[in-house]
Amino acid sequence: MKRIVLSVCLLGALLCGYAQGGGTSIDGIVAVIGKSIIMRSDLEKHYKDYTAQFRTVEDPDEIYCTILENLVFNKLMVNQAELDSIDVSDEEIDYRLNTRIQYFLQQTGGDVKYIENYFNKSMAEIKKDMRELMYEQALIEQVQSNITGSITITPSEVNQFASKINPDSMPLVSTTYQFGEIVKIPPVSDEEVEAVKDRLTQYRERILRGEKIGALARLYSDDPGSASKGGDLGFVERGSLYPEFEAVAFNLKSGEVSQIVKTQAGYHIIQLIERRGESIRVAHILIQPKPSTDEQVKAIVYLDSVRNIIIDEKLTIEEAAKRYSEGPTRLNGGMVINPYNSSLNFDRQTMDDATFTTINKLIPGEYSECVPFVNDDGVMAYRLLYLKEKVAEHKANLVEDYDMIKNAALEQKKYEAMEKWVLEKVKVTNIKISEQYKYCPFVTKWQIP
Repeated sequence: MKRIVLSVCLLGALLCGYAQGGGTSIDGIVAVIGKSIIMRSDLEKHYKDYTAQFRTVEDPDEIYCTILENLVFNKLMVNQAELDSIDVSDEEIDYRLNTRIQYFLQQTGGDVKYIENYFNKSMAEIKKDMRELMYEQALIEQVQSNITGSITITPSEVNQFASKINPDSMPLVSTTYQFGEIVKIPPVSDEEVEAVKDRLTQYRERILRGEKIGALARLYSDDPGSASKGGDLGFVERGSLYPEFEAVAFNLKSGEVSQIVKTQAGYHIIQLIERRGESIRVAHILIQPKPSTDEQVKAIVYLDSVRNIIIDEKLTIEEAAKRYSEGPTRLNGGMVINPYNSSLNFDRQTMDDATFTTINKLIPGEYSECVPFVNDDGVMAYRLLYLKEKVAEHKANLVEDYDMIKNAALEQKKYEAMEKWVLEKVKVTNIKISEQYKYCPFVTKWQIP
């Protein structure tokens, strides 16, 4: 059994320990850690949450042991935070709390009632209960950072770590790609912008006359994420939408429809559906001005000529991007960064179908023909794709996957440092665990009477 630091038992997919559960049991103390205690009811709550998430449990005793050890570990960390006088500001807890609530709302499509029914509490009560857990979580992370934050690893340590792994046990690494792009965004005419504004003005007037924004959004909105939901964005808090959008949306009254709002994504009208504390539920209609057919043809011709220049002059992707490309990747030397891991490496799962189809046909050093795409702001554009590197599926090794192995070695070193710290603290901390759990194969030799 391996302890999972900051495990699912503390903060799972939903708020652990506060979900509604049936059944009763005789409560009692199962562990003492310094001045803190763990009750049987705490253990039961976390176990119920675990089974709710993972559905099937092959060995309940093992799960109880894992949960208990994680709870003991977390209490030991909190105890150390108190000894070290570590504190966390209200602002940080507010940020963590709002982020977690926002996650819940996204998972349920903004359905506050569903969340309240699940927890059998009002949103205000849920936030109050969560706040304590968020505070404890922040303390634990700070203690961990104090212990492992300064740990580094040398190349020789990485080599030593890799040498201890059986080559047959090395993980299989999927085919990865590094690619760049040369982008051209066709301009939108003033006439098209005015036509979009006229359409939105008409939609606004129809809503004011009694039509539902939802029906209009389903028919006319260019937002693929919300159009099918009648433009409903669910409950959102500040910081999750475009600043220009939020500046208007948070100042609307219930039922009020905004004037036209411009953002990077296009032009919107917004209606406030409901306000709950610092959260608002809004619906919108987005219309994105489209470049004319002539402008699109010009963009294609432009990129075709750029491709010929790049090949004739043997320009690097960095030189070509600096000279010819538009958009944010120009600042990265034309290279596209994977938003999932902040690296240049993409696999099949982290590329959209259209990009993968084009990239997978290229050989390293080759540019594609001009292809259409929609950028991160939902704007129609065209680009040349450039394949810089392709690494076929293989067993992980130090030559091709040094960074991945280095990170694994560093995490192992941090884990060992945490284990050493725990063993030292066990010697000087009052830790007692009920004899009922002496059968548990704990990673750490906690003191059992």
